[in-house]
Amino acid sequence: AGSSGLAVAKNLQAAGIPFQVLERNDDVGGIWYYGTPTSSVYDSARLISSKTLTQYPDYPMPASYPPYPGRVQAWQYLRNYAQHFQLYPHIRFHTIVQEARPVDGDAAWEITFADGQRCRYRGLVIANGHNWDPNRPGPAIPGQFDGQLLHSAQYKTPDVLRDRRVLVVGGGNSGCDIAVEAAQAAAVTFHSTRRGYHYLPKFLLGRPIDQCGEALLRWRFPLWLRRAISRLAVRITLGPAGRVGLPDPDHRLFETHPIINSQLYYYLAHGQILPKPDLRQLCGPEVLFADGSRETVDVIVMATGFKISFPFIDQQYLNWDHDHPQLYLHIFHPHRENLFVAGMIQPDSGQWGLVDYQARLIARVIQLQEAGHPAADRFWRRARADQPDLSGGIRYLPSHRHLLEVEHFSYRERLQSLIAELA
Repeated sequence: AGSSGLAVAKNLQAAGIPFQVLERNDDVGGIWYYGTPTSSVYDSARLISSKTLTQYPDYPMPASYPPYPGRVQAWQYLRNYAQHFQLYPHIRFHTIVQEARPVDGDAAWEITFADGQRCRYRGLVIANGHNWDPNRPGPAIPGQFDGQLLHSAQYKTPDVLRDRRVLVVGGGNSGCDIAVEAAQAAAVTFHSTRRGYHYLPKFLLGRPIDQCGEALLRWRFPLWLRRAISRLAVRITLGPAGRVGLPDPDHRLFETHPIINSQLYYYLAHGQILPKPDLRQLCGPEVLFADGSRETVDVIVMATGFKISFPFIDQQYLNWDHDHPQLYLHIFHPHRENLFVAGMIQPDSGQWGLVDYQARLIARVIQLQEAGHPAADRFWRRARADQPDLSGGIRYLPSHRHLLEVEHFSYRERLQSLIAELA
């Protein structure tokens, strides 16, 4: 019952399809339900995408919300969404799914709960998210560390960093946010990244940066022109990365997941964040970096992302290959017409609205299947044969963080087109 499961529930209900949501916690919200064992957000977390490009299309965020809502507002929005669409009666709380397996000749799914109970369903939609199971580099970094080692999923408040020598590892949005927070609390803050990145400001001319990019996409500007305009905007607002000690990017703009942060440059320019190259070895109280430099460190925060993880279902049922399920549009299993995955995308903008369109498409396909409509057969033939490019023409760097990357604008248009086609 996180942001993806709620979108699926709302759309199944709207389509008249009976369903039940299984949720391990005592309320909705997923990772945004702060303080629960499966919540990976920290106290100061805010949406990286603006509220306009994050919200569900049929349930706008309140006008009183700031352009980038904080974690409390994000959670309350999800709770209000569930209440507004009367989803709570359909949610079975305090329910941990131990195993999901196909039965009855693949015509149904048997779900085993942690308490040993079992229940059968005609179909299964997996919406457990992919930002909760920490990716710990562990064996990839040799040596032993004498201080405190945390993953970003364990980091909650800056108290653990106060007056200590802190190393933040990872150049993603969480890594940059935590480095900025450490700069205000720690004695010294080092920030280790494996390469140079393109950083975007949160605002341009008073508007959230993603809304500016959305305008360029609506106007159908070609990729090269959008890159040129964005580079100019970054140069005017932030300036060249080298001026604050950051390495130059080794790739073109948009070829990595966007990093949106206006404060990182500020603290780098004031010497409160010290950039470092890739971490190579742990040496007791010290750490060794790729350039041969060493630093004494008390706390390491590994902002190294999350694993794509479905612990309750065997990979053989997910068409698994190359570290993640191979699904049509990241949603539809090519050979199991009663298995769907919602929210298994990493868009370059807000996600919740995109998942709503995923859920609309799932619900429509189920409706057509139930009615025995030939359009359902045509859709599944396409799902088995088609491998569409979801990059919007962008060549993402080949790395784990881009396994699920989609260009949000063209992906949304593709979903909308399919929904209209099946109407």
